[in-house]
Amino acid sequence: MQTLRAPVRSELTIRKSRFLGCVQPVADRAAALLVVERLRAEHPGAAHVCWALHAGGQSAANDDGEPGGTAGRPMLEVLRRQHLDGVLATVVRYFGGVKLGAGGLVRAYTDAIAQALLGAEKVPLQRELRWMCRAPYDLEDWLRRQARAHGVSLLSVRHDDDVAFELAGGETSLQELRAQLDAAGGGRLRWDATGNPVRP
Repeated sequence: MQTLRAPVRSELTIRKSRFLGCVQPVADRAAALLVVERLRAEHPGAAHVCWALHAGGQSAANDDGEPGGTAGRPMLEVLRRQHLDGVLATVVRYFGGVKLGAGGLVRAYTDAIAQALLGAEKVPLQRELRWMCRAPYDLEDWLRRQARAHGVSLLSVRHDDDVAFELAGGETSLQELRAQLDAAGGGRLRWDATGNPVRP
């Protein structure tokens, strides 16, 4: 699976209607809905703001008043065929007065997203995980520095008989951090790497 590095836009004019397409990375459905609401506010004269989200279990499609199945679902299929996840596709349509028919609408919405994806940079989708690490007090400052250096976040730190760190980061970053800490820690660190993904 892949996601996108940054938003990419396209614009098509088909029989006097303008189709403003965009594909962009999003974390989840809540973030996607915020983008859609912002588009509605930015384009008050648009006839439709259609969208499709492919984000694991939160995938969805919306035709926003176009005939059922002619906008959101075809856009979602484009994302699925390109094996993208964590991606929102939107198309803002300004109606030009000429009806395109169901087949024409499917082609228009599909083309708007396919054209945007031609210029998109795809990157591997990294699962973001939460891991627990317990370390002796004398390694606390060192562990904090190493976490920062690897781009891993400290979600919480608890001081008991030892120091318990809750770490969050990309799967690769966490694995690299753990390998370095284990190599230098002399077997003094304990890990619980069974936490659920923050987001798939």
